[in-house]
Amino acid sequence: MKDDLIREVELENSVKVRLEGNNLKITGPKGDSEKIFVHPRVHVTVDGNKIVLKAPKATKREKTILCSFEAHIKNMVKGVQEVHTYTLKICSGHFPMNVAVAGSDFVVKNFLGEAVPRKARILKGVDVKITGNDVVVSSCDKEVAGQMAGRIENLCRITNRDRRIFQDGIYITHKAGK
Repeated sequence: MKDDLIREVELENSVKVRLEGNNLKITGPKGDSEKIFVHPRVHVTVDGNKIVLKAPKATKREKTILCSFEAHIKNMVKGVQEVHTYTLKICSGHFPMNVAVAGSDFVVKNFLGEAVPRKARILKGVDVKITGNDVVVSSCDKEVAGQMAGRIENLCRITNRDRRIFQDGIYITHKAGK
């Protein structure tokens, strides 16, 4: 069954939106976010303080794309109003780990007694803070914040050892929006 689907995302007064071609730019009090939305049968338009998503004579596939676009836009709007944060916990039982932010790198020294430090490049637009045994990753863009949290968790991945005994590492304890 093919229906005309129309979805609207309401914006607050503090949020400004600009559409240039397929590139949607949203600016708010905490920062700005932009993303390209391209699909031949789903159209994105800006009408005052609303973002309107239209899919004329949509099938199930266009409906899923339209709802995905809507979810991305809602995450962008939420991110420019209140920053998306991920919290990670530093767990070291065998060797004392040293975790630091050095310039644009996240560095883990003495992980399981290794002599060479492990490094991960901090993505653009992400703020990483270390407080005690917690690492806080925050960004206006939910995807970039989640990617950086995943990189930090994967940085301390253990291979060739029994995971039940060697539980050292940095693990995600709180995700944005959960």
